[in-house]
This record gives sequence, structure tokens and C-alpha cells, in this order.
Amino acid sequence: MIDEKRTSDKGEGPDKGKGPDKGKLPDKGKGTDIGQGAPENDGPTPQSNSTVLDNIRSSLKRKDDTSRFVGLTMLRAFLDSSSEHRNDPDVLLSLWEAISPKFLDRLIKSKSIQGQGDKATYPTLDLGVLVIHRFTLLLPEQAKRDDRLVGRIPTLVDAVLRSSDETTRLIVQTLLELVTFHEGSTALINVSDLSPLVEVAPTQPLVLSIFDSAWLNCMAAGHDKTSLTGSIDQTVRGLVSAFKGTDGVTLLQFLGDFLRKSDPEALPPSPRWVQPVVGFVRNLLTSRPNPAARNAYTLVSASLLEVYPADASRVLFTTDVKEEKPFAYLLITLILTDIRATIPRLLSLLNDPSYPDTAKRIGSAFDVVTHFVGYLVRSIDALIDEDNDTRNEDTAIMPAEFLLKIRSNISETMSLIIEFLRDRWDASVAGAMGLHPEARPGAAEHWRGHLPISWESTRDVVDNDPLILAAIRALALWLREDDNRQLRKESAGLTDLFLDLYQSSSDADTSASANTPGRLDFRSPVLVALEGVMVEKKGIHAFIKNEGWKVLSKDLLDILQVISTMSPSSTGHLRRESEAAARGREIVRVLLAFVEAEEHGTEEDWMGLVTAVAAWSPPDDVSLPLVVQEFLAAVLQLATGLLVNANEGMRGRYSYSTSAIVGIARQLQDGLDRNEGRGEGDGAALRESLDDVFATLGSLFR
Repeated sequence: MIDEKRTSDKGEGPDKGKGPDKGKLPDKGKGTDIGQGAPENDGPTPQSNSTVLDNIRSSLKRKDDTSRFVGLTMLRAFLDSSSEHRNDPDVLLSLWEAISPKFLDRLIKSKSIQGQGDKATYPTLDLGVLVIHRFTLLLPEQAKRDDRLVGRIPTLVDAVLRSSDETTRLIVQTLLELVTFHEGSTALINVSDLSPLVEVAPTQPLVLSIFDSAWLNCMAAGHDKTSLTGSIDQTVRGLVSAFKGTDGVTLLQFLGDFLRKSDPEALPPSPRWVQPVVGFVRNLLTSRPNPAARNAYTLVSASLLEVYPADASRVLFTTDVKEEKPFAYLLITLILTDIRATIPRLLSLLNDPSYPDTAKRIGSAFDVVTHFVGYLVRSIDALIDEDNDTRNEDTAIMPAEFLLKIRSNISETMSLIIEFLRDRWDASVAGAMGLHPEARPGAAEHWRGHLPISWESTRDVVDNDPLILAAIRALALWLREDDNRQLRKESAGLTDLFLDLYQSSSDADTSASANTPGRLDFRSPVLVALEGVMVEKKGIHAFIKNEGWKVLSKDLLDILQVISTMSPSSTGHLRRESEAAARGREIVRVLLAFVEAEEHGTEEDWMGLVTAVAAWSPPDDVSLPLVVQEFLAAVLQLATGLLVNANEGMRGRYSYSTSAIVGIARQLQDGLDRNEGRGEGDGAALRESLDDVFATLGSLFR
């Protein structure tokens, strides 16, 4: 109960002429009990309403706590009524400003009283929480941001474990509303002890939404990352402990969503809770998971692998020799099964309300497969002895029999992905494979009764659908790393899709839409896919037919232009240039493989790239990063490859360009020689590339 001697925020004595029983709280059951409130009238007049409001304000503004308590009980009845004044912002603000914030805090912190059966009850806490909850719902937005309301957050958090179930629910709803604003999010993050909320999270799932909203708002507002990282780390560790003994589905769903939306720099590095979170995944996998469980472990596995690739890969994919069936085998097998069961019906769900959730789950499944394939490749490479080129079978990621089964399952799944991508693309832009762009019908966003020749998602168009990006990324890595000729031949039929997506991403990057939040970039996975596809003759023919050289060489020259405009003032902001240079090296790998595989030699149209490279001049007074220098050396190798494959007459016409290319190579070599202080081994690949250019061109033009 409230201390009866403390009757004023400023320590003043009681107002002897006002309030019942000189500041004493009224006895329960005498008409002012919080459950009764003010007497209700059947149809109050405007005048009586005004009188009631004046009485409430008058009671709330008095200095003694008993009068304030009575005012709150009347206020509660008013807020629960259907009076028109209840929705009047001016009336609500006047009532809210009449309440002393310190009195509300004391009310919520007051001691319990013994109820029937010696069960502790907190009538004052219940009343205080209820009033704050009502005002949180009814006040205008600006008032919700004010410290009079936001400042109650620490008190509400502290009261969670002393509250009844109903009051706890109201506290959680109140906090969830307040943290939608930056002020509320900051106030929650600054609470030193969030353990009361953490402890009730298993029974109050909205608590997880509170943390999600608060953390993401603070990230968006540029909150101090040190304190934010500490809050996230400590809270998630507490949540993992609180959810022990449960299936953890709610927690995994929360982490799966939150980690994907987070700023990686604000997350704790290599947190200890990754392993226990994976423990929940393991338990679900071995207990015949239902759809909700499958969705949860798929999302969280993909998110952990995206945010903590090294730590999560080690915990998810490393095999314990004591296991009869490796955990990684079970995980990947179930995920592949889910993909194969869902993909055939995805197209029919394109504009169904269930599509976003289904697409998110299947997209996450693709991401898990991508990371698994990458981990598999790295692990197998690590097992190769560089001296004698033999593999240590004792340290394999899993027994060979399981690896063979997984390889077969992945190949079967990739074949279905190829069919899905073909159908999805044709449905959205073509209507038939290979139909010329000028002959394509316009996309129809809706259909009724039957499917038109082309239709599209009303939410995520095909060139900005995360599911399509995830599918291509998984397919591309498998095509490059697995020597499966049949899949590569099947994928050659997707070359038009790959190049169209590449072109749309390039157009977006050079236009105003490049700044559109969430715009997807397909270029890197498309280049990886083309590396695998163009191993086959069918892939090379498809590349020629769909003008692949024109699309990729244009992007290559655009990257050269970006690098040529670099200035000393921009050397501290080289992220864009470095990313473009890394993509440029991937382009060169694809084009160089194409040039070397072309049976009829270099065509005249391709020699425009040689001319453009020869005319390129490096930026003045700029020390180029190593990745940019390696890209330039790769471009010189590509130009050299074109000259080598050209007939003698064509090479003679480009003798001046050849001399210019040699000059650029010398500039790069001189810059590398002048750059002292590099660690041993840095620039080795660059030197090797330049030496190859000198040797090849020197032999051609002796």
C-alpha cells in the first residue's frame, strides 16, 4: 500500500480540509474500491459529464494521496465508459497532465496487502497499470513520446513479476505500444535490469515483439552501438535460459526474424548463445516437427548462417562421430524435402495471402542449402593435402554414404528449382521460353477463373522477389561446384532469365531506383551461375543467342569508368568502388572462359572492348586498393585473350591498342613495385597476371 505518511510529492502535510479521512486510503468495499469506481449513470448529460471531469481533475491535482487515489478510481470509470469526451484529445491531455507521474510510480511500487487465503494482492499496482495502459492507447502520438509516459517504463518493467496475469498482460501491451517510438525504445534499452520481462517471455510472447521493436528502432536511430550490443547479448542469453524446457518455437521464430532485419554492426560478435539456440533446432528435428516448428528452425538456421556464418556453420554442419545419423544430414534432408514438397505449388500461390510466409520459409531453406554447399566445399578443400593431393578420410565432414545421399537429394531439388524458375519467369514476362522481349505481353497482376498468358505477383515482382534471388544463389553455387553435366545443360535454358535479371539490376544501379530500400541485386549470383552453365556447349550457345557478351561487357566498361573517376578525396569511401571491382573480376572470369571456349575465334564486335581498355587511363594521384588493381590486371588478361584468339589481320589493325595495353600493365607493375609495406604474399596474384600479359603480348608481336 502507499505510505500513509507520504501525502505529497514535495513532502507537504495533508490537506486537512480535503479528501476522506485526512489522507487515509479508503477501505475496500465502501464505494471507492478500484473495481467499483465512480457510480455510473444511465445517460449522463453534457453538464454532468463536465462536472464529473472537473471532479476528477480536482481530485487528481490535490496534494494528498487519498484524494489522488479516489480521482484515479473515478478516472478509471470514465476511461472505461462510452462518453464522447473519452475520445477528445484535449480532455484526455488535461486529465493526463493532472496526474502526478511520481504518484503513479509510488502507486505501482506500493507493497502488497493480504487478501483472502493469505494470497498477496496489489490493488494499487493494478489501478496504476490500468490507467497508464488506457492513456497509452488513447493519447495523441506526441503525448506518447513525452517523458510523462515514457518515463514510466522502468517502473512498469520492475512491476512485471509482482503482477497478476491480467496486469502483466496490460504492462506488456503498454510497453509494446511505447517502444514503437524512438523515445520509448531508448527508455527500454536504458533499463538496467530487463530480467522481469525476460522471465515472463515464455508465457507472454508479446515480450519478444517488444525487444524486436525496441532494438530495431534504436538501430535505425543510430543508438550507441556498445550499449545496444550489450543489451541484445544479455537479453538473448536470458531468453535462451527462460525457454529451457519448452520446444523453443516462439524463440526461434523471433530470432529468425530479428537477426535478418538487424544491422550486423550492432549485433554481438561471436555470441555464446548461438550453440544453445542450435540446441533448440536439434531438439525440434528429432521430435517430428510440425509446420510451425519447421518454419521456426528453417528461419533461425538461415538467419544465424547469414549473420554468423563461421560460428553457425561449425555448430550446424560439423558431424559428431558418435551420432548414428549426422545432424547436418538430418537438417539438410528435411529442408530439401520441404523445398521439393512446396515448389510445385508456389506459382499457384503467387497472389495468395499465404505466399509471403511460404516464400520466406522456402527462401530461408535455399539460404541454408547455399551455406551448406559452401561449407562442404571449404571443408573438402581443407582436407586436401597440398603436397601429395590426397584427402584425409578420417576427418571427413560426414561419412561418405551420407554425402552421396545428400548430393543426390540436392541435385534432384536443383532440377525442380530450374523448372520453377523457368515457369515463374515465363509467367511474369514471357509466356513462352525464348519469346523475344518485344513480343512479350504486359504483366497482368490479377486473374480470375483462369491464368492468362502472363501474370505477376502483386507484392514482389520477379526481379525484386527475395525468393527468386535465394533460389538462383543456391542453384548457381551448386552448378559451379558440382560436376553435373545434366543440370548444367538444363540450366542453359535459363540463360535468358539470368541475363535479363542481370540487366535489370545494372539498370537499377545506375538510376535513381538504386537508392530504393531493399532493392535486390542479382548480378553476383548470376555470374556464378554462368560460370557453371558455360562449361557446356549448350550454355555457350545460349550465351551468344541472348547477347550475353553485350550485357556483361557493358557492365565491365561501366566499372572501368567508375574507377577512372576516383579522386584522392574519395579514397576514404572506396566501398562502392571495391565492390564494383570484385564484381568486375567475376565478369572477367565468365567472359574469359567464353573467349577461350569459342571455336571460331574472336569476332569483330568483341574487339570494341580492346579499344575501350586501351583508351582507359588510371585516375591521377590515387593509390588504388589491391582489389581494384587485381581487377584491372584481369581486364588486361581478357583483352589479351581477345587478341590471341583474333586472326592475324585483326591483330594487325589493333597494334596501337596492344601497345596501350602493355603501357597500362607497366603502370600497374610500377605502382606495385613502389608500394612498400605490403605483407609478404600480397600482390602475388597481381604480379602473376601482369607477367602473363607481358609474356603473351610479347610473343605475339615480336
